[in-house]
Amino acid sequence: MVVSKNVPLLDLRAQYKTIRGEIQAAVNRVLESQYFILGDEVQQLEESIARYSQARFGVGCASGSDALTLAMMALGIQAGDEVVTVSFTFFATAGSIHLLGAVPVFVDVDEQTFNMNTEQLAEVLKQRPKVRAIMPVHLFGGCADMDPILALAKEHGVAVIEDAAQAIGAEYRGRRAGSMSDAGCFSFFPSKNLGGFGDGGMVTTDDEALAGRLKVLRMHGRTGTYIHDVVGLNSRLDALQAAILSVKLAHLDEWTEGRRKNADLYRELLRGVAVTLPVPADYQTRHIYNQFVIRCPRRDELRAHLRERGIGSEVYYPLPLHLQTCFASLGYKTGDFPVSERLSGEVLALPIHSELTREDIEYVCESVRSFYAGSRAG
Repeated sequence: MVVSKNVPLLDLRAQYKTIRGEIQAAVNRVLESQYFILGDEVQQLEESIARYSQARFGVGCASGSDALTLAMMALGIQAGDEVVTVSFTFFATAGSIHLLGAVPVFVDVDEQTFNMNTEQLAEVLKQRPKVRAIMPVHLFGGCADMDPILALAKEHGVAVIEDAAQAIGAEYRGRRAGSMSDAGCFSFFPSKNLGGFGDGGMVTTDDEALAGRLKVLRMHGRTGTYIHDVVGLNSRLDALQAAILSVKLAHLDEWTEGRRKNADLYRELLRGVAVTLPVPADYQTRHIYNQFVIRCPRRDELRAHLRERGIGSEVYYPLPLHLQTCFASLGYKTGDFPVSERLSGEVLALPIHSELTREDIEYVCESVRSFYAGSRAG
């Protein structure tokens, strides 16, 4: 068939065209300074992200994965400790736990929000006294149900680390992602709503002492010039990324509102189609749609149909973490987390970025409709 339109899953070039002059000025400023690691650019971004996220402190680091690792290190998570998280998430959530020598303990997710099942969390905390932390994930830009999570954490005396990699600016009952727990962890990977021109991350916290430990740990554990009281990581946010992110942060709310309007349009145009559309829970008072993920029968065939029509899509995530080979030693098996397993066979992310036009979304929706209309005709 002749492809009449091209709708990529993400179009960073289109976004860049709108801010090219601002970005180039920011990069030139850093180049002229010749100060590339940490420094004023990073400090200013840390303060801005903390303020934006309703937290007191921000500590920049090299990636969202490192943000999770540093947060656990700063909270004293050690080898053999257990950390509860979800199986349906990006690999770094559990990978960071494993790399510290701690043990990922999985729970299933909620059917509507794709986020942590708090009833299962309560049962796990009763049964596993080695749990030292809970790591809820604000998946796809919608916050997990934090009030029961925080209440359970307080009851059992464990820390809470928000994996907010996909959720900068998302709100739970009016509270921003990254502000509700001991530490919030963000990623600035280019595909994120606030994405850099490479890797980058940040930890937010209201705890001044914790922020101080994070700053030590991101610099090899350095407490003075070539003085190290602890062993840390080499995980510093560079000034070029900070300068670029500061430019983009000024546009973030506009881009987020574009995504939210696009999500509403999808829900309008796909009404009545044989797919399950994402609908935020009442407590998700601001969903930022890092991804717009539908659940659909014959997912892989639909994806091929969209590809033929020039439409980008992605599967987040095709295999839940409890079934990944690298975690086989944890002893989980097929059937342990049925919602996560069903989602892995049904989810499909459609283009949602704010540079889409109404015509683009109409084309995507017509293509989805035509696939299922053809299925009925067949």
